[in-house]
Amino acid sequence: GWCPLSPAGAQTTQLLLEPPWWPPVLWDRVTLTCQGSGTAGATTWYKDGKSWWQQGRERLTVTKSGIYWCERPDIGLSPLVTVSDDDLVLQVPVWALLEGDTVTLRCRG
Repeated sequence: GWCPLSPAGAQTTQLLLEPPWWPPVLWDRVTLTCQGSGTAGATTWYKDGKSWWQQGRERLTVTKSGIYWCERPDIGLSPLVTVSDDDLVLQVPVWALLEGDTVTLRCRG
């Protein structure tokens, strides 16, 4: 499932990551979903500091490595997500972990 990159109850723009592993890598077919209050059709996507996609889509399939975020009217910017094209990566689940939790790590390449 999708996992938010900001707290679920926050009145901010959230970025959902699919698949839900961190750090995201380009060859994993990453999809970002921008969520928050306000008009979904006014979503603006940014890549590497520049406006990337302004057609109002809530979902963006990443096709190039870089730093991505989105903006929703009235509530602002989401957290940043860096999508790399590294050949080998150690990944952790996106969801929040507490001390003492058992966690699965993925070494992928």
